[in-house]
Amino acid sequence: MISDTLLRAARRTFLAGATAFVVGIVAVPSFVTPTIASDGPPSVADLAEHLLGAVVNISTSQTVKGTEGPGAVPMPQLPEGSPFQDFFDDFFKNRGGDKGGTAQKVQSLGSGFVIDAEQGIVVTNNHVIADADDIEVNFSDGITLKAKLIGTDTKTDVAVLKVEPKGHKLTAVKFGDSTKMRVGDWVMAIGNPFGLGGTVTVGIVSARNRDINSGPYDDFIQTDAAINRGNSGGPLFNAQGEVIGINTAIISPSGGSIGIGFSIPSQLAAGVVDQLRQFGETRRGWLGVRIQPVTDDIAESLGMATAKGALVAGVIKGGPVDNGSVQAGDVIIKFDGKDIHEMRDLPRVVAESPVGKAVDVIIVRKGVEQTVKVTLGRLEDGEKLASSENGNTDQGNGDKATPPVSTASVLGMTVGELNDQTRQKFGIAADVSGVVITDVAKDSAAAERGIQPGEVITEIAQESVGTPKDVMDRIGALKEQGRKNALLMLASKTGELRFVTIRMD
Repeated sequence: MISDTLLRAARRTFLAGATAFVVGIVAVPSFVTPTIASDGPPSVADLAEHLLGAVVNISTSQTVKGTEGPGAVPMPQLPEGSPFQDFFDDFFKNRGGDKGGTAQKVQSLGSGFVIDAEQGIVVTNNHVIADADDIEVNFSDGITLKAKLIGTDTKTDVAVLKVEPKGHKLTAVKFGDSTKMRVGDWVMAIGNPFGLGGTVTVGIVSARNRDINSGPYDDFIQTDAAINRGNSGGPLFNAQGEVIGINTAIISPSGGSIGIGFSIPSQLAAGVVDQLRQFGETRRGWLGVRIQPVTDDIAESLGMATAKGALVAGVIKGGPVDNGSVQAGDVIIKFDGKDIHEMRDLPRVVAESPVGKAVDVIIVRKGVEQTVKVTLGRLEDGEKLASSENGNTDQGNGDKATPPVSTASVLGMTVGELNDQTRQKFGIAADVSGVVITDVAKDSAAAERGIQPGEVITEIAQESVGTPKDVMDRIGALKEQGRKNALLMLASKTGELRFVTIRMD
Protein backbone atom coordinates (compact mmCIF):
# COMPACT_ATOMS: atom_id res chain seq x y z
CA MET A 1 0.00 0.00 0.00
CA ILE A 2 1.31 3.47 -0.86
CA SER A 3 1.82 5.67 2.19
CA ASP A 4 0.25 9.12 2.65
CA THR A 5 3.78 10.61 2.68
CA LEU A 6 4.56 9.23 -0.79
CA LEU A 7 1.21 10.43 -2.14
CA ARG A 8 1.81 13.97 -0.85
CA ALA A 9 5.34 13.97 -2.33
CA ALA A 10 4.03 12.81 -5.72
CA ARG A 11 1.36 15.47 -5.66
CA ARG A 12 3.96 18.23 -4.95
CA THR A 13 6.15 16.94 -7.78
CA PHE A 14 3.20 16.94 -10.23
CA LEU A 15 2.11 20.46 -9.29
CA ALA A 16 5.68 21.77 -9.54
CA GLY A 17 6.06 20.24 -13.00
CA ALA A 18 2.75 21.64 -14.18
CA THR A 19 3.71 25.12 -12.93
CA ALA A 20 7.08 24.96 -14.67
CA PHE A 21 5.36 23.89 -17.89
CA VAL A 22 2.95 26.82 -17.85
CA VAL A 23 5.61 29.39 -16.87
CA GLY A 24 8.35 28.12 -19.16
CA ILE A 25 6.25 27.80 -22.34
CA VAL A 26 4.03 30.85 -22.39
CA ALA A 27 2.62 30.20 -25.89
CA VAL A 28 0.89 26.99 -24.76
CA PRO A 29 -2.32 27.71 -22.80
CA SER A 30 -2.93 26.02 -19.48
CA PHE A 31 -5.70 23.43 -19.31
CA VAL A 32 -8.65 25.51 -18.11
CA THR A 33 -12.13 23.99 -18.43
CA PRO A 34 -15.50 25.10 -17.04
CA THR A 35 -16.36 23.38 -13.79
CA ILE A 36 -19.59 22.51 -12.03
CA ALA A 37 -19.94 23.44 -8.39
CA SER A 38 -19.86 20.33 -6.25
CA ASP A 39 -22.82 21.47 -4.18
CA GLY A 40 -25.11 21.98 -7.24
CA PRO A 41 -26.98 25.14 -8.26
CA PRO A 42 -28.17 27.74 -5.77
CA SER A 43 -31.53 27.09 -4.14
CA VAL A 44 -34.58 27.85 -6.31
CA ALA A 45 -36.87 28.20 -3.32
CA ASP A 46 -37.37 31.96 -3.68
CA LEU A 47 -38.04 31.66 -7.41
CA ALA A 48 -40.46 28.77 -6.94
CA GLU A 49 -42.33 30.57 -4.18
CA HIS A 50 -42.80 33.57 -6.47
CA LEU A 51 -44.07 31.48 -9.41
CA LEU A 52 -46.26 28.85 -7.75
CA GLY A 53 -49.30 31.12 -7.60
CA ALA A 54 -49.35 31.57 -11.39
CA VAL A 55 -49.36 27.84 -12.15
CA VAL A 56 -52.77 26.19 -12.10
CA ASN A 57 -54.32 22.74 -12.27
CA ILE A 58 -56.75 22.13 -15.10
CA SER A 59 -59.55 19.64 -14.46
CA THR A 60 -61.99 18.68 -17.19
CA SER A 61 -65.03 16.45 -17.45
CA GLN A 62 -66.56 14.83 -20.48
CA THR A 63 -69.93 13.18 -20.78
CA VAL A 64 -69.73 9.59 -21.98
CA LYS A 65 -72.81 7.43 -22.37
CA GLY A 66 -73.29 3.76 -21.65
CA THR A 67 -70.55 1.29 -22.44
CA GLU A 68 -68.37 4.04 -23.84
CA GLY A 69 -67.31 4.87 -20.31
CA PRO A 70 -64.13 3.33 -18.89
CA GLY A 71 -64.81 0.09 -17.06
CA ALA A 72 -68.50 0.05 -17.98
CA VAL A 73 -70.17 -3.35 -18.10
CA PRO A 74 -72.80 -4.04 -20.78
CA MET A 75 -76.22 -5.18 -19.63
CA PRO A 76 -76.63 -8.93 -20.11
CA GLN A 77 -79.22 -10.23 -22.56
CA LEU A 78 -81.97 -11.93 -20.56
CA PRO A 79 -84.76 -14.21 -21.83
CA GLU A 80 -88.06 -12.46 -22.35
CA GLY A 81 -90.14 -12.54 -19.17
CA SER A 82 -87.15 -13.30 -16.93
CA PRO A 83 -87.91 -12.67 -13.22
CA PHE A 84 -84.55 -10.88 -12.98
CA GLN A 85 -85.43 -8.30 -15.64
CA ASP A 86 -86.50 -5.57 -13.21
CA PHE A 87 -83.41 -6.11 -11.07
CA PHE A 88 -80.98 -5.74 -13.98
CA ASP A 89 -82.91 -2.76 -15.39
CA ASP A 90 -82.50 -0.99 -12.06
CA PHE A 91 -78.84 -1.93 -11.65
CA PHE A 92 -77.56 -1.16 -15.16
CA LYS A 93 -79.80 1.53 -16.62
CA ASN A 94 -79.81 3.69 -13.53
CA ARG A 95 -76.02 3.44 -13.31
CA GLY A 96 -75.13 4.08 -16.92
CA GLY A 97 -74.15 0.48 -17.59
CA ASP A 98 -75.76 0.24 -21.03
CA LYS A 99 -76.00 2.52 -24.02
CA GLY A 100 -79.43 3.70 -23.06
CA GLY A 101 -78.47 4.41 -19.46
CA THR A 102 -77.45 7.50 -17.58
CA ALA A 103 -74.41 9.37 -18.93
CA GLN A 104 -71.15 9.14 -17.02
CA LYS A 105 -68.62 11.86 -16.33
CA VAL A 106 -65.04 11.08 -17.33
CA GLN A 107 -62.49 13.39 -15.71
CA SER A 108 -58.90 14.26 -16.58
CA LEU A 109 -56.22 16.50 -15.13
CA GLY A 110 -53.54 18.75 -16.57
CA SER A 111 -51.62 21.95 -15.88
CA GLY A 112 -51.60 25.53 -17.08
CA PHE A 113 -50.43 29.02 -16.19
CA VAL A 114 -51.84 32.55 -15.99
CA ILE A 115 -50.41 35.12 -18.41
CA ASP A 116 -52.88 37.97 -17.79
CA ALA A 117 -54.12 38.47 -14.22
CA GLU A 118 -56.59 41.24 -15.03
CA GLN A 119 -58.27 39.42 -17.91
CA GLY A 120 -57.97 35.97 -16.35
CA ILE A 121 -56.16 34.43 -19.33
CA VAL A 122 -54.78 30.91 -18.84
CA VAL A 123 -52.59 28.92 -21.26
CA THR A 124 -52.50 25.13 -21.46
CA ASN A 125 -52.22 22.30 -23.99
CA ASN A 126 -55.01 21.59 -26.45
CA HIS A 127 -54.94 17.88 -25.61
CA VAL A 128 -55.60 18.70 -21.95
CA ILE A 129 -59.03 20.23 -22.71
CA ALA A 130 -59.93 18.53 -26.00
CA ASP A 131 -63.59 17.38 -26.16
CA ALA A 132 -64.23 18.61 -22.61
CA ASP A 133 -67.75 19.62 -21.60
CA ASP A 134 -66.61 21.45 -18.48
CA ILE A 135 -63.26 23.02 -17.64
CA GLU A 136 -62.24 24.16 -14.18
CA VAL A 137 -59.08 25.98 -13.14
CA ASN A 138 -57.77 25.22 -9.66
CA PHE A 139 -55.41 27.74 -8.07
CA SER A 140 -52.72 27.11 -5.48
CA ASP A 141 -54.71 28.90 -2.75
CA GLY A 142 -57.62 26.46 -3.12
CA ILE A 143 -59.88 28.64 -5.29
CA THR A 144 -61.60 26.91 -8.23
CA LEU A 145 -63.03 28.88 -11.15
CA LYS A 146 -65.01 27.80 -14.21
CA ALA A 147 -63.11 28.41 -17.45
CA LYS A 148 -64.30 29.42 -20.91
CA LEU A 149 -62.44 28.18 -23.97
CA ILE A 150 -61.12 31.11 -26.04
CA GLY A 151 -59.41 29.15 -28.80
CA THR A 152 -57.25 26.13 -29.63
CA ASP A 153 -54.56 25.24 -32.14
CA THR A 154 -54.11 21.54 -32.84
CA LYS A 155 -50.95 22.08 -34.91
CA THR A 156 -48.98 23.36 -31.92
CA ASP A 157 -51.15 21.79 -29.17
CA VAL A 158 -51.89 25.16 -27.54
CA ALA A 159 -55.15 26.27 -25.94
CA VAL A 160 -56.21 29.55 -24.32
CA LEU A 161 -58.79 29.72 -21.51
CA LYS A 162 -60.46 32.60 -19.67
CA VAL A 163 -61.68 32.74 -16.08
CA GLU A 164 -63.56 35.48 -14.26
CA PRO A 165 -61.53 36.33 -11.11
CA LYS A 166 -64.57 37.73 -9.23
CA GLY A 167 -62.42 39.66 -6.82
CA HIS A 168 -59.84 36.89 -6.61
CA LYS A 169 -56.39 38.37 -7.19
CA LEU A 170 -54.45 36.31 -9.74
CA THR A 171 -50.71 36.01 -10.21
CA ALA A 172 -49.40 36.09 -13.78
CA VAL A 173 -46.15 35.18 -15.48
CA LYS A 174 -44.81 36.33 -18.83
CA PHE A 175 -43.21 34.65 -21.80
CA GLY A 176 -39.43 34.86 -22.14
CA ASP A 177 -37.24 34.44 -25.22
CA SER A 178 -36.67 30.74 -25.86
CA THR A 179 -34.15 31.52 -28.62
CA LYS A 180 -31.68 32.67 -25.96
CA MET A 181 -31.74 29.34 -24.15
CA ARG A 182 -28.61 27.23 -24.51
CA VAL A 183 -28.05 23.55 -23.98
CA GLY A 184 -27.03 23.23 -20.32
CA ASP A 185 -29.06 26.21 -19.04
CA TRP A 186 -31.02 25.55 -15.86
CA VAL A 187 -34.81 25.32 -16.17
CA MET A 188 -37.65 24.68 -13.73
CA ALA A 189 -40.97 22.95 -14.37
CA ILE A 190 -44.06 23.44 -12.21
CA GLY A 191 -47.22 21.43 -12.71
CA ASN A 192 -49.75 18.88 -11.59
CA PRO A 193 -48.15 15.44 -12.12
CA PHE A 194 -50.51 12.58 -11.25
CA GLY A 195 -52.80 15.12 -9.59
CA LEU A 196 -50.13 16.31 -7.16
CA GLY A 197 -50.52 20.05 -7.66
CA GLY A 198 -47.76 22.58 -7.15
CA THR A 199 -44.93 20.17 -7.93
CA VAL A 200 -41.56 21.80 -8.70
CA THR A 201 -38.78 20.01 -10.59
CA VAL A 202 -35.45 21.34 -11.81
CA GLY A 203 -33.20 20.29 -14.70
CA ILE A 204 -31.38 21.65 -17.69
CA VAL A 205 -32.04 22.22 -21.38
CA SER A 206 -30.89 18.88 -22.78
CA ALA A 207 -31.32 19.77 -26.46
CA ARG A 208 -33.06 22.20 -28.77
CA ASN A 209 -34.91 22.06 -32.10
CA ARG A 210 -36.21 18.56 -31.48
CA ASP A 211 -38.57 17.09 -34.09
CA ILE A 212 -40.72 14.33 -32.55
CA ASN A 213 -43.15 14.12 -35.48
CA SER A 214 -46.09 15.44 -33.50
CA GLY A 215 -46.98 18.28 -35.89
CA PRO A 216 -45.84 20.46 -38.79
CA TYR A 217 -44.00 22.97 -36.59
CA ASP A 218 -42.03 20.68 -34.28
CA ASP A 219 -39.20 22.63 -32.69
CA PHE A 220 -39.25 21.35 -29.11
CA ILE A 221 -36.98 22.14 -26.20
CA GLN A 222 -35.83 18.88 -24.63
CA THR A 223 -35.29 18.88 -20.87
CA ASP A 224 -34.40 16.41 -18.14
CA ALA A 225 -36.52 18.26 -15.57
CA ALA A 226 -39.01 15.64 -14.37
CA ILE A 227 -42.23 15.85 -16.38
CA ASN A 228 -44.97 13.28 -15.77
CA ARG A 229 -48.61 12.72 -16.63
CA GLY A 230 -50.53 15.77 -15.50
CA ASN A 231 -47.64 18.15 -16.27
CA SER A 232 -49.03 18.74 -19.77
CA GLY A 233 -49.78 22.41 -20.32
CA GLY A 234 -47.57 23.54 -17.47
CA PRO A 235 -44.75 26.08 -17.83
CA LEU A 236 -41.02 25.56 -18.19
CA PHE A 237 -39.23 28.53 -16.60
CA ASN A 238 -35.79 29.99 -17.13
CA ALA A 239 -33.66 31.23 -14.25
CA GLN A 240 -35.36 34.64 -14.42
CA GLY A 241 -38.83 33.16 -13.90
CA GLU A 242 -39.95 33.66 -17.49
CA VAL A 243 -41.88 31.00 -19.39
CA ILE A 244 -39.65 29.69 -22.16
CA GLY A 245 -41.66 26.55 -22.88
CA ILE A 246 -44.98 24.75 -22.46
CA ASN A 247 -44.50 21.16 -21.26
CA THR A 248 -46.35 18.90 -23.65
CA ALA A 249 -44.81 15.45 -24.17
CA ILE A 250 -42.48 12.84 -22.72
CA ILE A 251 -40.77 9.70 -23.92
CA SER A 252 -41.34 6.96 -21.39
CA PRO A 253 -41.93 3.20 -21.64
CA SER A 254 -43.55 3.20 -18.19
CA GLY A 255 -45.52 6.46 -18.29
CA GLY A 256 -43.25 8.05 -15.67
CA SER A 257 -40.39 10.46 -16.18
CA ILE A 258 -37.11 9.02 -17.44
CA GLY A 259 -35.58 12.45 -18.03
CA ILE A 260 -36.74 13.01 -21.61
CA GLY A 261 -39.42 15.68 -21.76
CA PHE A 262 -40.40 18.17 -24.46
CA SER A 263 -41.67 21.72 -24.29
CA ILE A 264 -43.15 23.98 -26.96
CA PRO A 265 -40.73 26.93 -27.20
CA SER A 266 -42.13 30.30 -26.20
CA GLN A 267 -41.01 31.80 -29.51
CA LEU A 268 -43.62 29.64 -31.23
CA ALA A 269 -46.24 29.50 -28.49
CA ALA A 270 -46.42 33.24 -27.75
CA GLY A 271 -47.49 34.12 -31.29
CA VAL A 272 -50.15 31.41 -31.30
CA VAL A 273 -51.49 32.60 -27.94
CA ASP A 274 -51.71 36.19 -29.20
CA GLN A 275 -53.69 35.13 -32.27
CA LEU A 276 -56.05 32.93 -30.25
CA ARG A 277 -56.70 35.78 -27.84
CA GLN A 278 -57.31 38.27 -30.63
CA PHE A 279 -59.20 36.16 -33.18
CA GLY A 280 -60.18 32.94 -31.42
CA GLU A 281 -58.26 31.11 -34.15
CA THR A 282 -54.87 31.13 -35.85
CA ARG A 283 -54.05 33.24 -38.91
CA ARG A 284 -50.79 31.92 -40.28
CA GLY A 285 -48.84 33.03 -43.30
CA TRP A 286 -48.99 30.81 -46.38
CA LEU A 287 -46.62 30.50 -49.33
CA GLY A 288 -48.63 28.05 -51.40
CA VAL A 289 -45.94 25.49 -52.24
CA ARG A 290 -45.36 21.78 -51.70
CA ILE A 291 -41.86 21.05 -50.51
CA GLN A 292 -39.49 18.17 -49.90
CA PRO A 293 -35.99 17.80 -48.43
CA VAL A 294 -32.84 18.64 -50.38
CA THR A 295 -30.78 15.45 -50.23
CA ASP A 296 -27.11 15.20 -51.14
CA ASP A 297 -28.08 13.62 -54.46
CA ILE A 298 -30.55 16.40 -55.26
CA ALA A 299 -28.01 19.07 -54.29
CA GLU A 300 -25.43 17.48 -56.60
CA SER A 301 -27.98 17.29 -59.41
CA LEU A 302 -28.78 20.99 -59.00
CA GLY A 303 -25.13 22.01 -58.85
CA MET A 304 -25.36 23.10 -55.20
CA ALA A 305 -22.24 22.86 -53.05
CA THR A 306 -24.18 21.72 -49.95
CA ALA A 307 -27.57 20.15 -49.29
CA LYS A 308 -29.65 22.88 -47.68
CA GLY A 309 -32.99 24.61 -48.02
CA ALA A 310 -36.42 23.37 -49.06
CA LEU A 311 -37.02 22.01 -52.55
CA VAL A 312 -40.26 23.24 -54.15
CA ALA A 313 -42.01 20.12 -55.45
CA GLY A 314 -45.12 21.95 -56.62
CA VAL A 315 -47.02 25.22 -56.61
CA ILE A 316 -50.68 25.26 -55.52
CA LYS A 317 -53.00 26.82 -58.08
CA GLY A 318 -54.47 30.08 -56.89
CA GLY A 319 -51.82 30.42 -54.17
CA PRO A 320 -49.55 33.40 -53.46
CA VAL A 321 -46.77 32.23 -55.84
CA ASP A 322 -48.96 30.89 -58.65
CA ASN A 323 -47.80 33.92 -60.65
CA GLY A 324 -44.49 32.23 -61.46
CA SER A 325 -42.40 34.02 -58.83
CA VAL A 326 -41.57 30.63 -57.32
CA GLN A 327 -41.49 27.52 -59.50
CA ALA A 328 -41.27 23.77 -59.02
CA GLY A 329 -37.59 22.87 -58.84
CA ASP A 330 -36.58 26.05 -57.00
CA VAL A 331 -34.74 25.62 -53.72
CA ILE A 332 -35.70 28.14 -51.03
CA ILE A 333 -32.64 28.93 -48.92
CA LYS A 334 -33.75 32.11 -47.14
CA PHE A 335 -37.18 33.49 -46.20
CA ASP A 336 -37.66 37.05 -44.94
CA GLY A 337 -34.05 37.21 -43.75
CA LYS A 338 -34.16 33.81 -42.00
CA ASP A 339 -31.92 31.00 -43.25
CA ILE A 340 -33.66 27.79 -44.27
CA HIS A 341 -31.21 25.07 -43.29
CA GLU A 342 -33.57 22.16 -43.88
CA MET A 343 -37.07 21.55 -45.19
CA ARG A 344 -38.85 21.66 -41.82
CA ASP A 345 -37.58 25.19 -41.15
CA LEU A 346 -39.69 26.72 -43.93
CA PRO A 347 -43.25 25.88 -42.76
CA ARG A 348 -42.49 27.24 -39.30
CA VAL A 349 -41.02 30.59 -40.35
CA VAL A 350 -43.75 31.11 -42.96
CA ALA A 351 -46.49 30.30 -40.45
CA GLU A 352 -45.03 32.79 -37.97
CA SER A 353 -45.22 35.58 -40.57
CA PRO A 354 -48.26 37.89 -40.78
CA VAL A 355 -50.87 37.29 -43.47
CA GLY A 356 -50.51 39.83 -46.29
CA LYS A 357 -46.88 40.64 -45.54
CA ALA A 358 -44.57 41.17 -48.54
CA VAL A 359 -41.34 39.25 -47.97
CA ASP A 360 -38.09 38.62 -49.82
CA VAL A 361 -37.44 34.98 -50.64
CA ILE A 362 -34.01 33.86 -51.83
CA ILE A 363 -34.13 30.85 -54.13
CA VAL A 364 -31.70 28.80 -56.15
CA ARG A 365 -33.02 28.31 -59.68
CA LYS A 366 -30.95 26.26 -62.11
CA GLY A 367 -27.86 26.83 -60.01
CA VAL A 368 -28.28 30.61 -59.72
CA GLU A 369 -29.34 32.47 -56.58
CA GLN A 370 -32.01 35.12 -57.01
CA THR A 371 -34.42 37.06 -54.82
CA VAL A 372 -38.16 37.18 -55.42
CA LYS A 373 -40.82 39.24 -53.66
CA VAL A 374 -43.83 37.32 -52.34
CA THR A 375 -47.01 38.51 -50.60
CA LEU A 376 -48.20 35.85 -48.16
CA GLY A 377 -51.68 34.41 -48.11
CA ARG A 378 -53.48 32.81 -45.18
CA LEU A 379 -52.72 29.18 -44.42
CA GLU A 380 -56.21 28.33 -43.23
CA ASP A 381 -57.63 29.48 -46.58
CA GLY A 382 -54.85 27.73 -48.46
CA GLU A 383 -55.58 24.37 -46.83
CA LYS A 384 -59.08 24.45 -48.28
CA LEU A 385 -57.70 25.40 -51.71
CA ALA A 386 -55.07 22.66 -51.63
CA SER A 387 -57.67 20.12 -50.56
CA SER A 388 -59.96 20.96 -53.46
CA GLU A 389 -57.00 20.83 -55.86
CA ASN A 390 -56.06 17.34 -54.67
CA GLY A 391 -59.63 16.23 -55.20
CA ASN A 392 -59.53 17.12 -58.90
CA THR A 393 -59.13 13.81 -60.70
CA ASP A 394 -60.60 14.76 -64.07
CA GLN A 395 -59.61 12.26 -66.70
CA GLY A 396 -59.88 11.89 -70.46
CA ASN A 397 -59.71 14.09 -73.52
CA GLY A 398 -62.75 12.92 -75.42
CA ASP A 399 -62.63 10.60 -78.41
CA LYS A 400 -59.55 11.91 -80.20
CA ALA A 401 -57.67 9.47 -82.42
CA THR A 402 -54.95 7.58 -80.60
CA PRO A 403 -51.54 7.98 -82.25
CA PRO A 404 -48.95 5.21 -82.12
CA VAL A 405 -47.03 5.00 -78.85
CA SER A 406 -43.24 5.26 -79.05
CA THR A 407 -41.21 3.97 -76.10
CA ALA A 408 -37.67 4.03 -74.78
CA SER A 409 -35.76 2.25 -72.03
CA VAL A 410 -33.62 4.34 -69.68
CA LEU A 411 -32.34 4.03 -66.09
CA GLY A 412 -34.36 0.87 -65.50
CA MET A 413 -37.60 2.46 -66.74
CA THR A 414 -39.66 2.05 -69.86
CA VAL A 415 -41.12 5.40 -70.86
CA GLY A 416 -43.72 6.26 -73.45
CA GLU A 417 -45.74 9.11 -74.89
CA LEU A 418 -48.53 10.51 -72.77
CA ASN A 419 -51.67 10.39 -74.87
CA ASP A 420 -55.32 9.38 -74.56
CA GLN A 421 -54.46 5.69 -74.51
CA THR A 422 -51.89 5.89 -71.71
CA ARG A 423 -53.98 8.41 -69.78
CA GLN A 424 -56.89 6.00 -69.77
CA LYS A 425 -54.71 2.98 -68.95
CA PHE A 426 -53.10 4.59 -65.90
CA GLY A 427 -55.92 7.00 -64.95
CA ILE A 428 -53.78 10.10 -65.47
CA ALA A 429 -55.54 13.47 -65.19
CA ALA A 430 -55.91 15.63 -68.29
CA ASP A 431 -53.81 18.51 -66.95
CA VAL A 432 -50.72 16.33 -66.35
CA SER A 433 -48.06 16.62 -69.06
CA GLY A 434 -44.74 14.91 -69.71
CA VAL A 435 -43.57 11.36 -70.44
CA VAL A 436 -45.34 8.43 -68.81
CA ILE A 437 -43.45 5.59 -67.09
CA THR A 438 -45.00 2.35 -68.33
CA ASP A 439 -42.73 -0.14 -66.58
CA VAL A 440 -39.99 -0.24 -63.93
CA ALA A 441 -37.41 -3.03 -63.90
CA LYS A 442 -37.04 -4.97 -60.69
CA ASP A 443 -33.88 -4.17 -58.68
CA SER A 444 -33.17 -1.15 -60.89
CA ALA A 445 -32.09 2.29 -59.63
CA ALA A 446 -35.58 3.57 -60.41
CA ALA A 447 -37.19 0.77 -58.39
CA GLU A 448 -34.92 1.56 -55.43
CA ARG A 449 -36.32 5.11 -55.46
CA GLY A 450 -39.90 3.86 -55.33
CA ILE A 451 -40.82 4.96 -58.85
CA GLN A 452 -44.02 3.31 -60.07
CA PRO A 453 -45.60 2.71 -63.49
CA GLY A 454 -48.17 5.42 -64.17
CA GLU A 455 -46.04 8.25 -62.82
CA VAL A 456 -45.13 10.95 -65.31
CA ILE A 457 -41.70 12.50 -65.87
CA THR A 458 -42.32 16.22 -66.35
CA GLU A 459 -38.75 17.53 -66.00
CA ILE A 460 -35.19 16.20 -65.96
CA ALA A 461 -32.57 18.47 -64.39
CA GLN A 462 -35.13 21.30 -64.47
CA GLU A 463 -35.71 20.99 -68.22
CA SER A 464 -39.17 20.00 -69.48
CA VAL A 465 -39.57 16.74 -71.39
CA GLY A 466 -42.46 15.79 -73.67
CA THR A 467 -41.33 12.70 -75.55
CA PRO A 468 -39.25 9.58 -74.85
CA LYS A 469 -36.55 11.08 -77.11
CA ASP A 470 -36.40 14.14 -74.85
CA VAL A 471 -35.75 11.83 -71.91
CA MET A 472 -32.93 10.04 -73.70
CA ASP A 473 -31.35 13.31 -74.83
CA ARG A 474 -31.44 14.87 -71.36
CA ILE A 475 -29.91 11.77 -69.70
CA GLY A 476 -27.21 11.67 -72.36
CA ALA A 477 -26.40 15.35 -71.85
CA LEU A 478 -26.10 14.90 -68.08
CA LYS A 479 -23.71 11.99 -68.53
CA GLU A 480 -21.55 14.09 -70.85
CA GLN A 481 -21.41 16.78 -68.14
CA GLY A 482 -20.06 14.20 -65.69
CA ARG A 483 -23.17 14.17 -63.51
CA LYS A 484 -23.59 11.11 -61.31
CA ASN A 485 -27.32 11.54 -60.70
CA ALA A 486 -30.31 12.63 -62.73
CA LEU A 487 -32.90 14.82 -61.01
CA LEU A 488 -36.41 13.89 -62.14
CA MET A 489 -39.58 15.79 -61.37
CA LEU A 490 -42.39 13.25 -61.30
CA ALA A 491 -46.13 13.87 -61.36
CA SER A 492 -48.63 11.46 -59.82
CA LYS A 493 -51.82 10.48 -61.64
CA THR A 494 -53.57 13.50 -60.13
CA GLY A 495 -50.70 15.90 -60.80
CA GLU A 496 -49.03 16.04 -57.39
CA LEU A 497 -45.31 16.59 -57.90
CA ARG A 498 -42.20 15.17 -56.24
CA PHE A 499 -38.47 15.13 -57.01
CA VAL A 500 -36.38 11.98 -57.26
CA THR A 501 -32.70 11.48 -58.02
CA ILE A 502 -31.56 8.36 -59.90
CA ARG A 503 -27.99 7.11 -60.23
CA MET A 504 -26.72 7.06 -63.81
CA ASP A 505 -23.78 4.67 -63.31
